[in-house]
Amino acid sequence: MSGRRGSPEAENSPHRPGGRRAAGRKTAPDKGIPDDRPTSRAKPKPKRSTKQKVLWVTAGCTSLLLVGGGALYYHLNSNITTFDRDAVSKDRPEAAAPDAQGRTPVNVLMIGSDSRGNGNSDLGGGGDAGARSDTAILLHVYADHKHAVGISIPRDSLVNIPPCKLPNGKWTKEQSNVMFNSAFAVGDTEQGNPACTQNAIEKLTNLRVDHTIVVDFNGFATMTKAVGGVDVCLPNDIYEGDLNPNLGHKGKLIFAKGKQKVEGQSALDFVRVRHGIGDGSDIGRTKRQQAFLSSLIKQVKSQGMDPTTLLPLADAATKSLTVDPDLGSAAKLMSFAMSLKDVNLHDIKFITAPWRYEGPRVALVHPDVDQLWAALKADRTIDGQDASAQRPDAPDTAAPSTPAAEATPTATANPKNADIKVAVLNSTGESGLGGKAAETVKGAGYTVTTVGNAAGKARSTTVVEYGTGEHTAAEEVAKLFPGATVQPGGKGLSVVLGHDFAAANPAAAASAPGANPGAPAPLPSSVSGTARSADDDPCANISYG
Repeated sequence: MSGRRGSPEAENSPHRPGGRRAAGRKTAPDKGIPDDRPTSRAKPKPKRSTKQKVLWVTAGCTSLLLVGGGALYYHLNSNITTFDRDAVSKDRPEAAAPDAQGRTPVNVLMIGSDSRGNGNSDLGGGGDAGARSDTAILLHVYADHKHAVGISIPRDSLVNIPPCKLPNGKWTKEQSNVMFNSAFAVGDTEQGNPACTQNAIEKLTNLRVDHTIVVDFNGFATMTKAVGGVDVCLPNDIYEGDLNPNLGHKGKLIFAKGKQKVEGQSALDFVRVRHGIGDGSDIGRTKRQQAFLSSLIKQVKSQGMDPTTLLPLADAATKSLTVDPDLGSAAKLMSFAMSLKDVNLHDIKFITAPWRYEGPRVALVHPDVDQLWAALKADRTIDGQDASAQRPDAPDTAAPSTPAAEATPTATANPKNADIKVAVLNSTGESGLGGKAAETVKGAGYTVTTVGNAAGKARSTTVVEYGTGEHTAAEEVAKLFPGATVQPGGKGLSVVLGHDFAAANPAAAASAPGANPGAPAPLPSSVSGTARSADDDPCANISYG
């Protein structure tokens, strides 16, 4: 690819102070302006921020998920921009086949743009020319429309980018081992190249992208105001020097430690800040941005479905959208959005594709990332459930009758148990058991925080592990699993399922998700153990290193 944004050398490390700077770009001789925030009131050329694009994208999608009412269509329809259908690769993965109920999973690529247009330059968007996307999220909506997971792709991941269409109609050659975020810059236009990023995602994942949505700076800032602000949390105080490392001194306090509400410019500053927290890496910033998105979704859903309340949010979202032609009208957007309105907060997950540092760049970890893409292609949730297996409103006809009911006693829910959080981890390698055990724990009134696969070797006996001060609660939880032992280990309560649970619940293992011999292998803990739910505490898991 030609142009100054086409190679990894055009940027700095994601974890080096000062962010990145395009090669050959003009800069002030005596003071650098980082990618985070300009410090002069003279409006110097603003530098691009980094992964808050994730937030603008998902903020736009979140608003669309909840906006209803045909009266809005005419108002919103003229706001939407579409990109060139012919720029999408002809060599694409096959579309997902419908399940027995005629439902299909949906993959939505959400991209952020730092274009200087649409008022973005005043908020830090753009540079000399063109637009860039430093991060993207692939949102997989499962066929049951009761689960969804957003996978963040690290901006500096080294990938292969297939041929992409340029503004002059010509196509580039395939690029090998280049940064993922360079795909959006192909062609060096103010609108960016969403079709090229879509092509790159399909090449990387072997998943067909059904829809692509691009949201810009201005849309993000406006939408955070429209919802009345978003609750966030920081592990320590943040100062001007953390937001702008080239400032040369500590500066004023920007954010105090702890919970607070942000909107507009303060929301942009929150999702932009990287230094002064953890190891100062872009990976840590991703964790805080996923926490921000979770709070944003929670805030929007709490406002209900009233069109009067949601009109400002919907208006802001659609004015900032560029979408694929198949999603290019308010009616189509609304139809898609309303199909997702029943997804519960706890069943909306955020993860980052398994990664490791490779010099100043990021490499995706194999085979972990391959197992993730395979699980999504098979419509398996990250805890191994088959979301295509049963209608959301159908009774559990596959549930065992007598044997399993005797093996796992029915517990009466105790309201006091709701404050006790329990993780359910499956060590057996047999899919479906985690969900079965989780239902048992929930039935007793406990709050299940995680359902996933346990690290290490399979256990023969189920174990309830507990942290400081939780021995009594662990003993009560263990009563739900006959033969289970109790032992100290780590923080919080965890039920680690052994082969004894599998033997006592053969019908669950045989008929539940993952029993198909052709199903993908259970996801490793590097994936299943790192997920954030949209209902998690905003102060949890917000730093790295």
